[in-house]
Amino acid sequence: MEKTLISVLLLLVALSCTLAKIEKKDTKEVKETRPKLPQTLSRGWGDQLIWTQTYEEALYKARTNNKPIMVIHHLEDCPHSQALKKVFAEDKELQKLAEKFVLLNLVYETTDKHLSPDGQYVPRVLFVDPSLTVRADITGRYSNRLYAYEPSDVALFLNLNSLLS
Repeated sequence: MEKTLISVLLLLVALSCTLAKIEKKDTKEVKETRPKLPQTLSRGWGDQLIWTQTYEEALYKARTNNKPIMVIHHLEDCPHSQALKKVFAEDKELQKLAEKFVLLNLVYETTDKHLSPDGQYVPRVLFVDPSLTVRADITGRYSNRLYAYEPSDVALFLNLNSLLS
């Protein structure tokens, strides 16, 4: 009786191990068959716009093309960043304005402390003029987070034309 019980138990353990391996194999096949979309430099902020990959590249393009830089600090899992990204990407006037800038969006902090003058929060949008000076006079509407913008702040972005001229 004991031998039969042990045999049945070993058979059940072997069977469950085999089924677990088959199940893992099936989930790998499902993951591999889904098409992966490539991550673009826009990260959803405007795929038709030209984005730079690094802050150093943005500085170089700003100087050579005599254009200001718009640096957007955000996080993919931040609801405030996602809300601002949605408005930014869908507003046609804002997308047209963005063409006047060397564009950079960062999901990480840079080593340049000029890009976090009042802290490292997201979303944070800073502007750097072609002389490579961070524009401290272009701020959002908050006194404790000067470079924070919300979806309702589209008008502030659209007024940039007068400030950058």
